[in-house]
Amino acid sequence: MNLNIGFVVVVLALLTSVPLRINAQERLLVPMTVVRNASALGAFCLDGSLPAYHLHRGFGAGTNNWLLQFEGGGWCNDLASCFERANTRRGSTRLMTKFEVFSGILSNNASFNPDFYNWNRVKLRYCDGASFAGDAEFDNGTSLLYFRGQKIWEAIIHDLLPKGLGGARKALLSGCSAGGLASFLHCQNFTNYLPENASVKCLSDAGFFLDKRDISLNYTMRSFYKNLVSLQGVEQNLEKNCTSSLKLPYLCFFPQYALKYITTPFFILNSAYDVFQFHHILVPPSSDLHGHWNHCKLNPAACDENQIETLQGFRRDMLLTLRVFFKYSRRGGMFINSCFAHCQSESQDTWFGDDSPRIQNKTIAEAVGDWYFSRRVTKEIDCAYPCDRTCHNLIP
Repeated sequence: MNLNIGFVVVVLALLTSVPLRINAQERLLVPMTVVRNASALGAFCLDGSLPAYHLHRGFGAGTNNWLLQFEGGGWCNDLASCFERANTRRGSTRLMTKFEVFSGILSNNASFNPDFYNWNRVKLRYCDGASFAGDAEFDNGTSLLYFRGQKIWEAIIHDLLPKGLGGARKALLSGCSAGGLASFLHCQNFTNYLPENASVKCLSDAGFFLDKRDISLNYTMRSFYKNLVSLQGVEQNLEKNCTSSLKLPYLCFFPQYALKYITTPFFILNSAYDVFQFHHILVPPSSDLHGHWNHCKLNPAACDENQIETLQGFRRDMLLTLRVFFKYSRRGGMFINSCFAHCQSESQDTWFGDDSPRIQNKTIAEAVGDWYFSRRVTKEIDCAYPCDRTCHNLIP
């Protein structure tokens, strides 16, 4: 295994946590709903606990509209890391918080979330370690691990359909980090559950993980995903047109290869200097054994000229990878800013506020809303670092 999975989980947990600048009295705490009949579908978290979600009901004009948000939190790609994960909140609903703060895109306050505040908003808890995509198990007679992310996804959807999702008029499937990757993996399937006349779209926040060599010219993330896909039985659930077109089918776990097969309108929200990708794809610990990048990782202002050029190269690669989508996707949307951040939709500070990040004076919330409701074409690409003075550089 090329990534320190424990460290990865900690980093992603920090990056995807919600800043608490919102007044405590204004925080919306939403209780957990456990999917009691999930066992009948074979849907279990890594440790065998039942999957869960948090639902806050819509109201008024949003009563029949639904927003589903995949929780993020890294992955596990070998037995050791998955057993470790199974004993944490990332692998067991028994160990999860029973109430979640809904803010940013999940807020019920029109001042904080002008386009989706009155929708039914759901947070899908993440406990499988493969972006809700695996279908396998490990059982050696004494130890048992469930790799059932795909079934967890299906169980939660089937639980929500009779609660109103089945009659949705508008729907948005979104997610952050590993959950943003799940949005790519499940977007097409999501449309199959909803009425034909429903307006269904998808969004990925910090989920566009690149298949790119690190500074030592190794494919660290490719190797990591290869092991993950194999261990958790993910390949069978990847986009079939994608897997049949590549010599290495597991590469379809990377969004850049699956994207062209997604016909549902899609919005890509990502930083061109995504902190997780900077620290674990471009400069993973295995490529910097002597710590030459340590100061740069903690503070972009401490990066030397060569390091800055490496980071600018990463940005150029991301934009090049997205070029076809940017140019030819008529119903797609983009917001690629130049902040050192990872996940910007669930945090009120970065989603919609007086000092939120902007491109062309447009916040992320405004860009996503304009795209979803077709108010105007929204494909925003920021200037290169360090020109954007609106950034919240969220480095753990």
